[in-house]
Amino acid sequence: MDADIILRQYRMLKRYVEWTSDDAQRVADSFELVEPSLALLIDDFYEEIERHQSTRRVITGGHDQVERLKGSLVQWLRELFSGVYDDAYVLRRWQVGGRHVSIGLQQIFTNAAHSRLRKGLIRVLQDRWVGETSELFQVLESLNMLLDMDLAVIQSAYEWEHSERLKRSERLATIGQVAGGIAHELQNPLHALKAGVYYLTRASDIPAEKLSEHYQLLDRQVNKASAIVKTLTDFARLPMPVLKPIDLKITINSVIESQSIPKNIDVAVEIGESAPTPLGCADQIEVVLSNLLRNAIDAMPLGGEIVFRVSEHRGSAKIVVKDNGVGIDKANLAKIMEPLFTTKTRGCGLGLALSKAIIEKHDGLMTVSSEPGEGTEFCLEIKCDRSRQAPS
Repeated sequence: MDADIILRQYRMLKRYVEWTSDDAQRVADSFELVEPSLALLIDDFYEEIERHQSTRRVITGGHDQVERLKGSLVQWLRELFSGVYDDAYVLRRWQVGGRHVSIGLQQIFTNAAHSRLRKGLIRVLQDRWVGETSELFQVLESLNMLLDMDLAVIQSAYEWEHSERLKRSERLATIGQVAGGIAHELQNPLHALKAGVYYLTRASDIPAEKLSEHYQLLDRQVNKASAIVKTLTDFARLPMPVLKPIDLKITINSVIESQSIPKNIDVAVEIGESAPTPLGCADQIEVVLSNLLRNAIDAMPLGGEIVFRVSEHRGSAKIVVKDNGVGIDKANLAKIMEPLFTTKTRGCGLGLALSKAIIEKHDGLMTVSSEPGEGTEFCLEIKCDRSRQAPS
């Protein structure tokens, strides 16, 4: 996780629990009572680890590792009572969580060990306190706040590490799924190419018309295979967009002009003079709108109407692409934007998945609604360039 995010989270925690410099000073002043008992607290900490198989198994280096870990815990406790809780302190706490994940220590045992250490510290302070009881309560309150914030940072590291591992696993699963799907999709053009080459290399006295027909077939199959590979490449290497103001009138018109639209299909654009200006990569948004336009065309073999409608919605540009085609069955609607899912006889099922990924990289939203026999509506929401928005 980015260090700035970690530090922002910690500052938010301090505001949330109303942590002040007085709290920091109270904790620092109490260290003289705790310091003589550090060795006993640390020995108790690791003796308890030895009693439980789930925690003992992460100690793989024997006595030497335990001694190193004890030294690290001494440093951790000294920093806890240092009174200095700057950025470096927070990032070191974060690293503790990362190390626990890397050695396979379950989070519940991190919490339990933290609780045992807290109990020991409180007991020491109670036993050695000689001042007013009300002052002791203040010290314990400050110490508990600090320990809670430490634990929150460690837990955040756990959550982030596990989230990253899950993402890696999902990516590997998707790669396997995509690889299988692409292999299946490439079989048809490859078989056609092989058959065409076989015919051309073995047949004799081929009429010019037949020869031209086979060359055109080969060209179509090469283009089909190339399109499949290009879609896969676009999906796998989708870069982060460079955010710039997008003129939606120009972008939508460019998409429409680049498509071969059947004569029995009308395309309408509903966009006012004061159209919202989203921030994004115009080329990537064109890819999304082109995919949606092609899908709408494919959904209307008997003709119909496609409407591009642009409006402002909650600080975002809302782009609706609506057709009155065959619609999508309810059973397929939830899966329509998943990689490799397709209801078409041609295509590899990556177009809508790619479109969704592009919109998500723009920190936007892509949704779909449909009624079989009535048509489909895709809705995109992309954050606007506020500097260009008309004052309300």
